[in-house]
Amino acid sequence: MVLILIHVCFSSGYYEIHTVFRKVFLTVYTFRNFRPRRKKEIAMKENKSKSGFNGRQFAIWMTALVLGGILGTLGIGRLNDFFNFIAAVYTRLFQFVAVPTIALAVTTTLALLGARKNTGRIFLHTIIYTLLTTAAAALAGLLLFKLIEPGNLPPEVIQQGGAAVPENLGVISYYDHILSVIPNNILAPFASGNVLSILLVAVAVGLVIARHRESENIQILLKGIIGMQEVLFALIKALVWTLPLGITAFAAQLSAQVSAGFIIGSLGKYVAVVLGGNLIQFFIILPLFLLIRRINPLRVFRCMLPAVLMALFTKSSAATLPVTVESAENNLKVKKEVARFVLPICCTINMNGCAAFILVTSLFVMQNGGVTLSVPTLMLWIFISIVSAIGNAGVPMGCYFLTLSLMSGIQAPIGILGIILPIYTIIDMIETAENVWSDSCVCAMVDKSLSTGEASVSRN
Repeated sequence: MVLILIHVCFSSGYYEIHTVFRKVFLTVYTFRNFRPRRKKEIAMKENKSKSGFNGRQFAIWMTALVLGGILGTLGIGRLNDFFNFIAAVYTRLFQFVAVPTIALAVTTTLALLGARKNTGRIFLHTIIYTLLTTAAAALAGLLLFKLIEPGNLPPEVIQQGGAAVPENLGVISYYDHILSVIPNNILAPFASGNVLSILLVAVAVGLVIARHRESENIQILLKGIIGMQEVLFALIKALVWTLPLGITAFAAQLSAQVSAGFIIGSLGKYVAVVLGGNLIQFFIILPLFLLIRRINPLRVFRCMLPAVLMALFTKSSAATLPVTVESAENNLKVKKEVARFVLPICCTINMNGCAAFILVTSLFVMQNGGVTLSVPTLMLWIFISIVSAIGNAGVPMGCYFLTLSLMSGIQAPIGILGIILPIYTIIDMIETAENVWSDSCVCAMVDKSLSTGEASVSRN
């Protein structure tokens, strides 16, 4: 190439030589600067993928939400029936994948990590963050209850509300609640969708597999379980891809109910306390937890928005779990072993909204029953609300029925719960969204703690 260049230079005049060298210089300069620019573009794309925020998906979801809200206000009977059908289909599909998601995720994670030290650390951090966030939610509800001071309802109103209380629910004892968690056969928890029982079975099976992984038969069983989990997550991705249709249906369904007047705010200050406590927990307390751990709350929220919106409409943490795990792994970039272990546990025991609802509602009902709310009584019911919320299953209206059982056990005027029932749909929606948002925050904090611990170990 050098000989050709010399030949061209000597066979051309000065102008031609100058032109040739100028073209060669530009070619070399462009080639030398092309690779850094190319590397920079690749790095920008990688950083964008690591950020987890998909602006296109966000726009589609928001468009579906607004479109559904508009269509629901039109009052077209056939259209509302169609959206109710679509919403029911999506709810059933996510409930269908929720049960095996809990079982397989916990089983495989414990089976693969059971013999490692990280398993104990992950579980310990999960329990600590769950207790801290749940206690914070209960305290926020108590603070608002004391500040707003909802008054007593007229006795005749409470008596009328007693007719709306579901029958044969107030006689459930604490022992019955514990016994309902313990399965009497292996198929019963999966057939009934009992989340706590499923979690108990999954933990037991996962730990047994972890302790006997040397066995050839156990290894074959583990490979089969992992294969089933891969199939399950492929189904979940397909469901999430079609979810804009479901969001449109859920939004239209809610909008139609509000327009028809089924959801009313008849309890004023009580509703303000419950919803205000949930909003404080959602927008202030949980982001503060993330900031203390040096995690950007806006990034976590954007990445987990699909799960929060899904929880808002399904009113079930368990049914939302497939979307929560998928968002944590693909958007938030949480380690798979953390997401698939922490989130199934959190959707069962991390009930921030439920703790606040149980505490505020119990205090409101006892106050109407003439109970003096002294400091020891308040402290006792803070503890009861936290423990009850942890033991509650992540199913629609789970907190309502649990509170009803607690109040009937102390002979409180449960007719108030009949008055609350018509507006509980809105409360349940916001509580579930808060619970899933709290699950996401706990998962992000556990992942950060695990990464920090690994980094410190590697430095040492």
